[in-house]
Amino acid sequence: MHVLGELSVEEFLRDYWHKKPVLIRNAWPQFQPLLSSQELAGLSLEQEIETRIVEEEGKDGPWSIRKGPFTEEDYLQLPANKWTLLVQGVDQWIPEAADLLEHFRFIPSWRIDDLMISYAVDGGSVGPHYDQYDVFLLQAEGQREWRIGQMCGEHTPFMQGPKIRILENFEETDRWVLNPGDMLYLPPALAHYGIAQGECQTYSIGFRAPSVAELIQTAADDIIATSSDDERYADSGLSQQRTPGLIDDSAAANLREALNRTLQDDSRLKRILGKLMTEAKYPEHLPEIETELEWQDCEQLMNENPLIRRSEFARFAYSDNSDGVDFYAAGQHFCLPTSARQLIAYLADNVQYESCELLASASSKDSQSLLASLWQQHMFYCPEDDYGH
Repeated sequence: MHVLGELSVEEFLRDYWHKKPVLIRNAWPQFQPLLSSQELAGLSLEQEIETRIVEEEGKDGPWSIRKGPFTEEDYLQLPANKWTLLVQGVDQWIPEAADLLEHFRFIPSWRIDDLMISYAVDGGSVGPHYDQYDVFLLQAEGQREWRIGQMCGEHTPFMQGPKIRILENFEETDRWVLNPGDMLYLPPALAHYGIAQGECQTYSIGFRAPSVAELIQTAADDIIATSSDDERYADSGLSQQRTPGLIDDSAAANLREALNRTLQDDSRLKRILGKLMTEAKYPEHLPEIETELEWQDCEQLMNENPLIRRSEFARFAYSDNSDGVDFYAAGQHFCLPTSARQLIAYLADNVQYESCELLASASSKDSQSLLASLWQQHMFYCPEDDYGH
């Protein structure tokens, strides 16, 4: 099944990705929600799961927001209409939700962030707003009307008062009602306003788009860890200074050159992206490492279980370098020889693995050490009875 409908991947990437919205009718024929509204509300009672309730006419004023976990009493006190429950990172907890994201791998998998599910009663909405990332909005149940507005930016004004960002002005350009299985793609910074028509569920597939500040922080960490103390600011073309206290344009150019030199290495840039983009969405919930696993223990686990699954919290990516291949997992960097590339690609390009193929590919000590480390950090598990674990 292809979720772009009649659009080819090439057409979508060329004409729409990062550029303009597109509505895909019946993108997922006969789609059935993974969770009922009651099950979704049940997730919001859990301490570990990130949830919010937005009320258009709440006790704290218009567009009030509360963070979970919630209680059954919280739901009994909600009005009959105009409220929305948002459950973030559902793919972290429900393997079937993680499988749904596999249909969007025509975008690099390390760019995919999470699956958020929005349940709303009649009139429920989070108001007119814009996101700073690409998003696919898949209608899972019921109907939602989407109004599309203007492109926004850092100077776009927001309403004063609400704790969520509600646009002060919304300039509508299009309007569509989505039925189950319909999907709407929105590029970053495009204003949109979704309103539930009766009870409905919408699945939001969002993509990681780190800020420049995050990229610079990760780059700085890498540069500090790998640079020599002999690499310093230099001004070999210095001329006589009539105003010795002035930092002039040539000084700025010297600094720019020094910084640029540190970022000319493509391997470093890929390493920066690899570590940042594979960081766990909820690092505070990572399982504790209890015992050290030897390769023999891992080998036994794989011999006893024909299928192995990547844990839902684990994110993998890889890149090539002049000396071998770099593998990234949960923000960590592993450097392996070129001979391990087949194994690395298999790990990063899939979420479920055949044990026999893992064992056949793990012929070197480097590969065995990597797999043992991933097992030890609970990045693999053995599915039982269709995902029970």
